[in-house]
Amino acid sequence: MIAIVDYGVGNLRSVQKAFEKVGHEVIVTSSPQEVAAADGVLLPGVGAFGDAMFHLKQLGLLDSLKQSVKQGKPLLGICLGMQLLFSASEEHGHHIGLNLIAGNVKRFKGKFKIPQVGWNELVVKQPHPLLEGLNKNNYVYYVHSYVVDPADRSVIIASSDYYGEVPGVVAFKNVYGIQFHPEKSSSVGLRMLDNFGRMCKEGVRS
Repeated sequence: MIAIVDYGVGNLRSVQKAFEKVGHEVIVTSSPQEVAAADGVLLPGVGAFGDAMFHLKQLGLLDSLKQSVKQGKPLLGICLGMQLLFSASEEHGHHIGLNLIAGNVKRFKGKFKIPQVGWNELVVKQPHPLLEGLNKNNYVYYVHSYVVDPADRSVIIASSDYYGEVPGVVAFKNVYGIQFHPEKSSSVGLRMLDNFGRMCKEGVRS
């Protein structure tokens, strides 16, 4: 069972349907107990970093998420959910994140279109169970104005180029993040969600 965390940020139904399409049982929940009991956890999200952390705290979910990771269960953050995995964000001030991966979230800087919206090539940088079955180059769908800046760049396992490197997929021990929307990224995104589901089911931790 995979718990999709419902903390009032984003449309969770599309992610739920994507998992069900590739044959994995999921539950959408805001219960800390159900999150703690799940075999794996998915943290989705769109919107503002500070608001998201506020809602997670108000619902009592921070400890459940960290406890799941401590127990070795896979945790996957998508879009804003990926950014929340990091230490802090500069979005609308300074906000502390889950600090499960060291690094910060920064706004795109430059004279180009922000946010990045649309399809972009995703280049696999290193093999990983989350990326199993993907070709060397793939196309995925992004919508974001902020990017993660890991303290250790080796956690970036796939990236895109948008006026500089954009970490598309990160992995640190049993914590994973996807910056783009896998549920909108056709077969590539579905394959990654299927891989995560199998990792939860089979107990693959890294």
